[in-house]
Parts: sequence; C-alpha cells; structure tokens
Amino acid sequence: METPTQAASPIADLTYRNYDGPLMAPVTRWWPIAKMTMALSLKKKWYWILGVLGAFYYLIIMVILYFATATSQTSGGGFDPLQRLLAGSPWHDQFLYGFSYAQLLLMIIALTIGASTISNDNMANALLIYLSRPLTKSDYLIGKWLGIFMPIAAICFAPAFICYVYLGMGFAKYGFFSQDHLLIFKLLLLACVTGAMHASLCVGISSLFKQPRFASGTYAVVYFLSMFFTELVKGLYQSDPTQRSELLRNLFYTSIDGAQIGLAKIIIGTDGGSPFFEPRFSGQQGVPRPDLWWISILYFGLCLAGIITAWFRIKPIEVVGS
Repeated sequence: METPTQAASPIADLTYRNYDGPLMAPVTRWWPIAKMTMALSLKKKWYWILGVLGAFYYLIIMVILYFATATSQTSGGGFDPLQRLLAGSPWHDQFLYGFSYAQLLLMIIALTIGASTISNDNMANALLIYLSRPLTKSDYLIGKWLGIFMPIAAICFAPAFICYVYLGMGFAKYGFFSQDHLLIFKLLLLACVTGAMHASLCVGISSLFKQPRFASGTYAVVYFLSMFFTELVKGLYQSDPTQRSELLRNLFYTSIDGAQIGLAKIIIGTDGGSPFFEPRFSGQQGVPRPDLWWISILYFGLCLAGIITAWFRIKPIEVVGS
C-alpha cells in the first residue's frame, strides 16, 4: 500500500525492472554493428560523389553507344557504324575496364568509410562497451567487416548493373547475351572480391591505431607503394616483348588493386582487350592474366592477414605493464 507521500510524488519509480523488450538471436548479434557502420557510411557525401566518379567508364560506354546507335539509324547504303565499332570488342572486356578504372576511387571510398572504423572505437575506448556481454569479439569483428564490405560491394556493382541492363536492352542482337550468359553473376562476384579485399585490410590496419588519420595514411601508403612497384614491373615486362618472363607477369599483380584485377581477368575469362575510345593495335592489350594458384594465394593471404590482425588487436582492455 502506497503512503500519501509516495502517491503524491511526481517522480516515477526508478528501481530496477527486468528488460522485456525484443531479443535478438545470438547468431545475429553482429547485425546492429554492421547496420550502424553502414548507416554512417551512407551519410557521407564523399561516398556518393566518389561512387559516381567511379562509374565514369560505364557512362562513356553508354554515351558512345547511344550516339553510335543514332548514327546507325540515320545512315544509309547498308553501312552500319555500330557494327564496325563493336567488331573485335568483346563485351566482357569493357566491363573489365570499367572495373579496373574504378579501383583507385574504390580505395578512396574504403579510406573514407572503413580505414577509421576500429581506430575511432579505440580512440573513444568504445570497445569496453562493445565487448561487454553478450557481444563477443567475433560479433564485433563480423559486424565491422560487413559494415565496410556491403557499401563497397554495392557501389562497385551498381554502375556495372545499370550498364548491363542498358546494353542488354539495346544490343542483344550484337551478341551481348550470347557472348557470356553468366556475365551478370561474374560482375556480382567481382564486386564481392573488391568489397572483401578492402574490408579485410581496413579492419586490420584500423585496429592497429587509435588515431583515424594514422590508419588512413597507412592504408594509402601501402596501396600506392604496391601500385608503384607493379607499374615498374609492367614497364620491365613490356620493354622487351621477346623476353617476357612468367615471374614479371605474376609480379605485376602483387598490389592491392593488382590482386583484384588479376582475379577479375580470371573470373571473366579474358586477358583484357581495348577500350572503345582507344585504337586497337595488336599486342597492346596489357599484361595477360596471372596464374590462378598464385593470385589466389596472394588475394586470400592479404584478406586473412587483415582479419587475423584485427582479431588479435581487438581487446576490451589495454593491459599496460608496470
């Protein structure tokens, strides 16, 4: 029975009450972290700006083919400039170029949304809260990894999908579907390859630092140093066409974007042709695809290195020796 004082009090009873809200299954405890990480990424304007810029090659393809189609419809005498333009240009080669040209911008997107994802939590000592029960280190790491993987894979696949739909609607009679019936699934796999690479390296490097700028700077240095090395190797490989070694061919793909492009060539099944806006000279088609065993070891090794590094670096309490 309440006393008159308790009944007249405007302050609610703040004593402990059992939680009776919704409960999530243990297998989905990582989802709130992934959802929050993705929400923060999608709010950044640079994510969208860089995503649009990364689609420039697909836009070039669609614009060129649009005007070529208009010219073909108005020309007479049996001359078809569109047929001439498409001769010797397999469709999958153009998607490989679109994928390759977007690599630098996708790396910048990874820096923008992923390189600081764990270092921010380290700086704020948020792991003390994240890793309190029932959330485990696995839940935290999976959530962070997926929160980076999904936005990058989506921004990589979206322009390729739009271009695929456009070309499929207007150029089926030119062999668009007959050349490769599984092309759309290969494009989806390529987007996952890029998302997994950047997500794994981002969580690994980000877990090493408490300052986000150090994590971003380290990732950028690793990316550009490896890219400069492979460009040097490419120059050596192409300097003497008669003495092209298998070692140099494989070393060309020993960079962050090189590993992705190497896998892309294997998945699509091409060594790379020529873009629409470049002359088609024989022998000027870049470095052939790498060996599958070599590029698979490199790619999965980099991904595992990032994930394992993050696993050992993620700790709720930093123990400082006396």
